[in-house]
Amino acid sequence: MLQNDNKVMGIIFANMHDVALSSLTQHRTMASVPFGGRYRLIDFPLSNLVNAGITDVGLITKANYQSLMDHVGAGRAWDLARKTGGLHILPPYGDKNFGIYRGKMEALGSALGYLHGSSAKYILLSDCEIVANIDLGPFIERHAQTGADITMMYANSYLDNEEAKDSTIVNFDENGRLVEVMCSPDITGEFNYSMNILIVGREFLIKLINEAISKGEYSLDRDILQKKMKELKINGFFYDGFVRRIGSMKGYYQANIDLLSESVREQLFTKERPVYTKIRDEAPVRYGLQSSAKNCFIADGCIIEGEVENSIIFRGVKIAKGASVKNCILMQGTEVGEKADLQYAMTDKNVVVSNYRTVIGTSTYPAYIAKGTTI
Repeated sequence: MLQNDNKVMGIIFANMHDVALSSLTQHRTMASVPFGGRYRLIDFPLSNLVNAGITDVGLITKANYQSLMDHVGAGRAWDLARKTGGLHILPPYGDKNFGIYRGKMEALGSALGYLHGSSAKYILLSDCEIVANIDLGPFIERHAQTGADITMMYANSYLDNEEAKDSTIVNFDENGRLVEVMCSPDITGEFNYSMNILIVGREFLIKLINEAISKGEYSLDRDILQKKMKELKINGFFYDGFVRRIGSMKGYYQANIDLLSESVREQLFTKERPVYTKIRDEAPVRYGLQSSAKNCFIADGCIIEGEVENSIIFRGVKIAKGASVKNCILMQGTEVGEKADLQYAMTDKNVVVSNYRTVIGTSTYPAYIAKGTTI
């Protein structure tokens, strides 16, 4: 938990990586993309903040945020339904200067009233594309102790071309100071990448926002981190724990399937720092006499009468007799008919796969069936 003199307010951006999962974000924000059978991506940054004692959180939206509002509500599942602080939804609004925001600095500009009204000393900014259970305490303390203008969290991983284009690649000197920033590079390999988790003084952030808006600048990565890295003291904080970055449909598929590994679940879901989500009271899974389930993550409310293997099955999915589902991700309300065969497939909500249908993708290019589709 944080000390009173280091009071922190959280700001989460709900829509910043919608393009990376364009198929899944046609009718929802990146923040409300389903994950792991019962979660949404917003659950991870929101739980990280709450577990660090941060109870004043602003959620900046842009478009398609009805499902997000349905999920988070007043923040009760995260103990954020409170009179002081709590969860605040910050919807977009047009401005005569820049309309609906184009980047984080303009998004923060639309939330200036919220920032001015806070008594927090620091603002912690986070996106929703990172799946990780992070102890934010050391990160916040490091920023307070070093006196940096901005401290940013980064990790190291192999990124393919598609993932790199949705990333910001960063490098630091021996003192941990930012010396290189590459925004959306066309490269492939192992790199240090920004986790899009930053902490900055509230008053200093307001100053940066006003300066950026006055110059017509809107990108935090390009116009602040990249342009001002010599002028400002921007430090890095290396995160060496478990992390999955959702930067492509392939990455989303693999991050879900990784949950079938016990070691991954132990790192991501800990007793010390729970991952909170909206609770739904549903009946346990019902298995038919001829059903088979091997190495699966199956949520409540499902009816399994066929064969399921190496798959993530969300709430309320029905798999009929004789159906075979292997290496798949089936979202809420999916129905798989008799003798249907699904391999390396992802179904969005309320998809119906008719009897005897076959859908086969690959581990690198899983087949995707859009929300509400019947095949």
